[in-house]
Amino acid sequence: METLLAPAMPDTLTAERLPRWLSPEQLPLVEIRSLDMGYYIVQFHHREGTTSLVDKRGETRRFTGTQWISRLLAPLGLTHGVLTWADVADEMCGLPPEGPALTAQQRLDVGTRVAFMTR
Repeated sequence: METLLAPAMPDTLTAERLPRWLSPEQLPLVEIRSLDMGYYIVQFHHREGTTSLVDKRGETRRFTGTQWISRLLAPLGLTHGVLTWADVADEMCGLPPEGPALTAQQRLDVGTRVAFMTR
């Protein structure tokens, strides 16, 4: 994983407040976490930890596709992120994961880099 130099951010941010916390010179690492049932959530990794994207009620904001995340973040100067999965399991056989849960670092290390493009 790249060294995180982005300035500290609060634990949660709404999309409306996010632009005020972004520094063009040191952007956070964007994690797009795929959940069951086709939902995605967004977390920003910075030098002090992680920040979750939330709605106006303070609940984790869920997206039904990565294109909606791209359309939200690309205009803010965020060009890419890392797509991760909540649990690593053998879905084809229905086997649960073995061993301890992955750490955030391990999840990011095995994630897939994705570009944010709007059309």
